[in-house]
Amino acid sequence: MDIWAVATFILQKILLDDTGLAYICQTYERFSHVAMILVLKDDTTTKRWLAQLVKNLQEGQVTDPRGLTTDEDLQLMQEGMLMRKVRSKNWKKLRYFRLQNDGMTVWHARQAGGSEKPTFSISDVETVRKGHDSELLRSLAEEFPLEQGFTIVFHGRRPNLDLVANTIEEAQNWMRGLQLLVDLVTSMDHKERLDQPGWLSDLFQRGDKNQDGRMTFEEVRRLLHLMNVEMDQEYAFGLFQAADKSRSGTLEGEEFVHFYQALTKRTEVHEMFENFSDDGQKLTLLEFVDFLREEQKEKERASDLALELIDRYEPSDSGKLRHVLSLDGFLSYLCSKDGDIFNPACLPIYQDMTQPLSHYFINSSHNTYLVGDQLCGQSSVEGYIRALKRGCRCVEVDVWDGPNGEPMVYHGHTLTSRILFKDVVATVKQYAFQASEYPLILSLENHCTWEQQQTMVHHLTEILGEQLLNTTLDGLLPIQLPSPEELKGKILVKGKKLGTLEDDLEDEEEESESQLERQLGSELPLESPSEPQTQELSRLSKDKKSKKSRSILCPALSALVVYLKSVSFHSFTHSKENYHFYEISSFSETKAKSLIKEAGNEFVQHNAWQLSRVYPSGLRTDSSNYNPQELWNVGCQMVAMNMQTAGLEMDICDGLFRQNGGCGYVLKPDFLRDTQSSFNPERPLSPFKAQTLLVQVISGQQLPKVNNTKERSIVDPLVRVEIYGIRTDTTCQETNYVENNGFNPYWGQTLCFQVLVPELAVLRFVVKDYDWKSRNDFIGQYTLPWTCMKQGYRHIHLLSKDGISLHPASIFVYICIREEEEESESDF
Repeated sequence: MDIWAVATFILQKILLDDTGLAYICQTYERFSHVAMILVLKDDTTTKRWLAQLVKNLQEGQVTDPRGLTTDEDLQLMQEGMLMRKVRSKNWKKLRYFRLQNDGMTVWHARQAGGSEKPTFSISDVETVRKGHDSELLRSLAEEFPLEQGFTIVFHGRRPNLDLVANTIEEAQNWMRGLQLLVDLVTSMDHKERLDQPGWLSDLFQRGDKNQDGRMTFEEVRRLLHLMNVEMDQEYAFGLFQAADKSRSGTLEGEEFVHFYQALTKRTEVHEMFENFSDDGQKLTLLEFVDFLREEQKEKERASDLALELIDRYEPSDSGKLRHVLSLDGFLSYLCSKDGDIFNPACLPIYQDMTQPLSHYFINSSHNTYLVGDQLCGQSSVEGYIRALKRGCRCVEVDVWDGPNGEPMVYHGHTLTSRILFKDVVATVKQYAFQASEYPLILSLENHCTWEQQQTMVHHLTEILGEQLLNTTLDGLLPIQLPSPEELKGKILVKGKKLGTLEDDLEDEEEESESQLERQLGSELPLESPSEPQTQELSRLSKDKKSKKSRSILCPALSALVVYLKSVSFHSFTHSKENYHFYEISSFSETKAKSLIKEAGNEFVQHNAWQLSRVYPSGLRTDSSNYNPQELWNVGCQMVAMNMQTAGLEMDICDGLFRQNGGCGYVLKPDFLRDTQSSFNPERPLSPFKAQTLLVQVISGQQLPKVNNTKERSIVDPLVRVEIYGIRTDTTCQETNYVENNGFNPYWGQTLCFQVLVPELAVLRFVVKDYDWKSRNDFIGQYTLPWTCMKQGYRHIHLLSKDGISLHPASIFVYICIREEEEESESDF
């Protein structure tokens, strides 16, 4: 018997009985377990049960693990609380914060009863941290007890919100309540959040101008403008009347849900469904298999996949039994992760992780400590937290002498603020492997004196412990760089080094031999050295002292550099003749771009055996970025980005590293891993086979307003498709704009591209608001590697400039890829 059938039967018996429901809601643990089961079981019945559980949660009938009912937390939050908002040591102001009745948004006012403004939505919150974990609140520990403070951390680049409550208990109320709501929203993200009452409740509140819990037709017209819809008044009134079952002249509760469902009906999907369905009512199993094979290019997987998808997305139990897919099930599939343009097979770790480090692109950050510009910006451990949580595997640490013998991290010779080196190391320790278990590289820019270098060594070894790699993996001299798989859970130091790796290993061997000799010597009679021996020892001792006095690098710090010794670059010939595989050169973006033009193929061969790091020009004082694609084209592994700055360049970077589990390592194409490769991105030759890409941009769904301050302003959207790869492949095309419709615009236009080296291509889909007076305004984007793109009818779920989901905003496209020799004439 199907395990889901058993689970469904048991849950039905429990949930339809008041005693059973009360039992589930008695503890938070029971509630969360049942909620997660309902989240995974995606059908109409379980959606209704989940909504019932959520209702019980909001009514305070669920108890948390500490024995406090959620209404003691959520009700206090809904009553509101006066707390101190902290921006800096000098900016600390009282504000009145209140959780709205929808349980999904928090508003604030200058005082209780004052004019309220929206502060944040629960869906914007990533996590809630204790006061002890806040860099800012720790600096105010003498002023406020840390137990009274907490930090709300948002998705993306939005600054954290630091708050200080009046008592420890009030702080705990808000921390528990917020985290509970965040966990609930996170669990609901496994489903279409449109189905959840919180999202529709927020939409209803936006339209209900007088907040009386009912929506008049005038308020509906206002809501349509807020939702980017320019609709014929007569048609809108027809939808309104159809939803007004009570004939009260207003919409409330379920009536608004019916209105919204009518509003979001997908005509183009309905027409498409009828084209593939023989009777226009359903897709039979054979029809759905044909659709998956011919249109979605699922090939031999189509038969098995069809059964899986029907079971997953068909809302009707009878439809599942008959193995047919209704229109609702078909639309659910197209809007799901299975109907997404990004290939689900590329989401987990799917690449070979056993090759040398030089064979991978590595997600890298420049001046990671900065959260602002390069001249006066703030230095903060938050920069490391954000970079590491987004999968960055190489972070930069600029270290200078600080007061009281403690090294500091900041951008030298500028006005940037300063943070303690030991705080950076402690942060790295905490967050190094949260997003990825593969090795983390600390790129040390060491400007310290001998004494403070020793302090650096102390902090690195004591704080990082066994995570810090301080010798080769097996203690033997390697013949190539180790792999990410071999280095799992390890932190590597990149920096200057005295001598070579061979010297280090010889010294270790000599030390072992001398220890053995000392042990043996204690059993033998002592002999005085001869005069020549005495003179030689004296000379060596003087040489060592002289070398130590001249050297600015502490041997103990040098010894921590194992596989990533920094060396100066002179020429590719010089590197080949004089350098080792464990040595790494850094290039400014200007130098690297010059080398690409002068010696593209040599650069490719160099990067096949040795690591390269590229960093932004010193002229980018505003922390702007360069296009990383140009450097990836020659195989540069560590292309360091100013991750605090959103934009096109970071979209490309995020797009490439979205694959392979987001682990920060992406295997380079084989022609970039071959030391004898003939590839030159400036002059690509065979055996590369060009491909033709056809993109039919069909429609858009619920695009956000560009300017929320202009209530009556509605976007005129267009879609721009951009390709970034080798120079000859880099191009873009765009559709016409649709006037005054951001809610469900229809384009139906086909764009055609020819790409010579698809293995290096990255695609960026951008939606913009047409403006004939000035530059088109950005609405949303999505970027992904060519190799991770699915063919067929696909939804592209848009992201903001910060890379945050703009759910439910999307565009609907048809993708077709053909080899050059095939006919390129469109068949759709």
